[in-house]
Amino acid sequence: MSHHLSGPDLRSPMGDARLDMTDLFAFTVPEDRTVLILNAHPAVPKEGAAFHPDAVYRINVDTDGDHQADVAFSFVFSPPRDGRQTVSVYRATGPEAREHRAGGEKIISEEPVAFGAEPQVVESGPYLFAAGLRSDPFFADLEGIAQQFQWTGKDWGVDKNVFSLALEMPGAELGPDPVIGVWGRVSLYEDGRLKSVDRGAHPSLTAYFNPENSAKTAYYEGEPAHDRDAYLKPWTEVLQHTGGYDPEAAEKALRTVLPDILRFDRSKPAAYPNGRKPTDDVTSARLRMVSGGKITSDEIGPHTDLLPGFPYLGTPHPEPASL
Repeated sequence: MSHHLSGPDLRSPMGDARLDMTDLFAFTVPEDRTVLILNAHPAVPKEGAAFHPDAVYRINVDTDGDHQADVAFSFVFSPPRDGRQTVSVYRATGPEAREHRAGGEKIISEEPVAFGAEPQVVESGPYLFAAGLRSDPFFADLEGIAQQFQWTGKDWGVDKNVFSLALEMPGAELGPDPVIGVWGRVSLYEDGRLKSVDRGAHPSLTAYFNPENSAKTAYYEGEPAHDRDAYLKPWTEVLQHTGGYDPEAAEKALRTVLPDILRFDRSKPAAYPNGRKPTDDVTSARLRMVSGGKITSDEIGPHTDLLPGFPYLGTPHPEPASL
C-alpha cells in the first residue's frame, strides 16, 4: 500500500488493479467528525474501469486497543453496466466486524458510483459517503527511488486518478474513546470462498519488508493481531541491513508500525503516524525509517488540488496517465 503495486512481482494483487488498495486516511474535521478514506485501483484508466463486483472493500476500526475490529464498514458493488455501477455499505459491530464478509446493518443502499468529475455525495443518517473517481493524493518520486535514491524531481502521482471510498461521521459512531485503530482490506470471492488479497494501514511496508512473493501473499491473508509475532524478528533483520540499526533500535522502530494498524488519537491533530491526512509526507517518513535516517526526503510535496470539504480528494484528471 502507498507504493500502488502491492501484489507479487510489483504487480497488483492477482494481477488485477481493481483489487489493489493504494492508501488509507483517517483524520478529523470540525464539529467532532471523523473521516475515513480508502483508495484503490492505481492509475485508473479513462475508459471501462470500475470497482470489482466480486470483491469486498473494507475499513476496520479497533475501538478498544485489542488489535481486532470492533466496527467495520464494508463496501460491495454491482456489476458495471453501460458505464454505471452502484455501491452498498454495511456497518458491522462486535463478532460480525471480525468477519471479512459484508455483514451487519446496511447503511447505504445501491447508490451510484461517480465516474465523472463531480462526486456523488450521499447523506444517510449521520454519514456522508462518496464512492468514485478522484485525483490520487499520493505523492512520491518513484523513479528516483527505483534509481537508488537519485531524485528526479518528478511526482509520479501528480496526474493520476484513483477510485476512492470516503466516509465522514460523528466521532461518537466509533465509540467514546478518542483513540482508534484503522486498517483496510480487500477480499475477493473465488469459488464461493472469500479470500483476502490486500490489507494494510501504514504505507509502503510490504514494499520494503516483504520482498518475497510468498511473504506478501501470507501477509495479505493475515490478521493484524498476529503481526508482531510473525514479522517483528524478520523485519528487524531488514532494518539492520538497510539502516544499520542494532536489534533493540530496530525493534523500537518497528513497534510503531506493527501491528499494521494506523493508530489515531482523535483528541490530537492528525499527523502521520497519528492518523493520516492526504497531505502527510508518508514516503519520506518510510525512507527515513528504512535508511536509519540517512535519507530524509524524496523532495516531493503534497498535491494542491485537494478540496476543503467532503470528499476531500481533488477533481479527477481528464486524461489519466497509465502505469
